[in-house]
Amino acid sequence: MGDVIEFKDNGGDFDLVCLSHLRWDFVYQRPQHLLSRCARDRRVFFFEEPLYDGDAPRLEMRLSEEGVRVVVPHLPERVRDRKEEEEEILKMLLGRLFTEQRVREHVLWYYTPMALAWTRHLRPLGIVYDCMDELSAFKFAPAELREREAELFRRADLVFTGGQSLYEAKRGRHPHVYAFPSGIDREHFGRARTPSADPEDQAGIPHPRLGFFGVVDERFDLELLDSLSRSRPDWHFVIIGPVVKINPDDLPRAANVHYLGGKSYKELPSYLAGWDVATLLFARNEHTRFISPTKTPEYLAAGKPVVSTSIRDVVRPYGELGLVRIADETGEFVAAAEELMRGGADADWLSRVDALLAQNTWDRTWARMSELIEGVAARRLAAGAGTAVRAARASGAGTFAAAGD
Repeated sequence: MGDVIEFKDNGGDFDLVCLSHLRWDFVYQRPQHLLSRCARDRRVFFFEEPLYDGDAPRLEMRLSEEGVRVVVPHLPERVRDRKEEEEEILKMLLGRLFTEQRVREHVLWYYTPMALAWTRHLRPLGIVYDCMDELSAFKFAPAELREREAELFRRADLVFTGGQSLYEAKRGRHPHVYAFPSGIDREHFGRARTPSADPEDQAGIPHPRLGFFGVVDERFDLELLDSLSRSRPDWHFVIIGPVVKINPDDLPRAANVHYLGGKSYKELPSYLAGWDVATLLFARNEHTRFISPTKTPEYLAAGKPVVSTSIRDVVRPYGELGLVRIADETGEFVAAAEELMRGGADADWLSRVDALLAQNTWDRTWARMSELIEGVAARRLAAGAGTAVRAARASGAGTFAAAGD
């Protein structure tokens, strides 16, 4: 299996094991904000989707800067299109992880329902589904995703949604669904309010600058960006983030469009500080119907005026409160940006921004989530669901030692 590093236990009455389709180091977003806070109190294992390399299955594990144990399964290339064999190997690797890391009492936290295929045998104290997106609407979504999600709804104790629209779509499917929209690390993004030296790759880009950071994929409105760049060749559009699931050749390539690639979470405020307007250039399609962009409060915390297309969870509440301008067509987008750059926002705009953001921090979000999770775990233990776990502990064996070997 490869080396699995033994890390010091940081306490907590149960471990949290997250099954994710995202990579910890891809883009710093909702999972990182929430699970980093969880890791302050207990062990968190972040089990990523597999990499297909090498000849033999193995696990790689490292401790992230935030204290999360990031677990990467490496599988042989030959199983990439052999779903049943792949799932059996993942089940085996997870069993070994539980044994070697002495994972006993635990809560399962799902970001992908696809992981059910190799985790059904586990007996957790609780199951959480953090539904941050409508995954079935994404490009290249597995055909069986809807069926697996229906099963996860039946199994889950708690369902969290990443926004209000997603909550409204899911609340009838489970008795315990809670809306937890994107929070904000105000101190981090607030650094962009203080002038600082431009990053080297942005310093030479003229003003005015209209910026976007995030994943550039099927949700990004390429046509709008192309139209804006042609309509205002004197404006410069700064695009930060990885390009995935779309052909890079399809990206607008005007001289005033600048693709700077992915940046670390730590670097983002320094880029934001040099923008004149922040943008949410999302297409209006089936891929964006339920999204709740984390970048909305991040832009606002940076003190930047924002123009967004009419994404429902941006319109409510940010657009309705007059904190973000909403525009879908090129002409109205240009007009909104021009007005904001002329200082057309309300005089008390920033104070109203701060008042709203103060109510919606990641710390407050995690505190409420944690309260709900601990309540489920405590009730399960009190009802005797931890008996098998404690018996295995007394025998000196890992609870799931035989689960996958």
